[in-house]
Amino acid sequence: MDALIFIVRTILQVLLVTVFLLRVLFPLVRADSRNQLSQAVIRLTNPLVLPLRRILPPVRKVDTASIVALLIVQTAATATLWLLGAYPWVYNPAQFTVEVLRNLAGTVLQFYTFAMFLLILLSWVAPGTYSPAAALLSSICEPLLRPVRRVIPAVAGLDLSALFLIIALQALYILVR
Repeated sequence: MDALIFIVRTILQVLLVTVFLLRVLFPLVRADSRNQLSQAVIRLTNPLVLPLRRILPPVRKVDTASIVALLIVQTAATATLWLLGAYPWVYNPAQFTVEVLRNLAGTVLQFYTFAMFLLILLSWVAPGTYSPAAALLSSICEPLLRPVRRVIPAVAGLDLSALFLIIALQALYILVR
């Protein structure tokens, strides 16, 4: 049963929820919508987002339909895992809502940790080269890195801001879980 919960959690939580999270993040960080990866995320999420957009118009830069779609997908993922027995301590709607929000916060924190790690890895392996993935990673991570860089300057030419940000993200993840 644990293996089934792991597989379902990976497919629903890590893959599906992350795609909808990207749909929410791309407009907020002004990611290039012509990027191939951005286009793939848009195509994958359109079946749920477009019908919601007819009901929920965007508010300034915030795409409310994408946020509601993300919450729907996260709720469905948590409900599926609950039915499989992954959350035996959830007995009422309030606990379920808290678990949905905890899972979403955990996914966001893990996503940003992984994105920072990939950005660091790409800066070591292929510094200065262009790739669609590197451009998206940079646009997603830069809003978090910018304030950290103001506090922690480069030491001997090394930018350690991403490392400190990963440590902070992991500390927040421990608090959420």
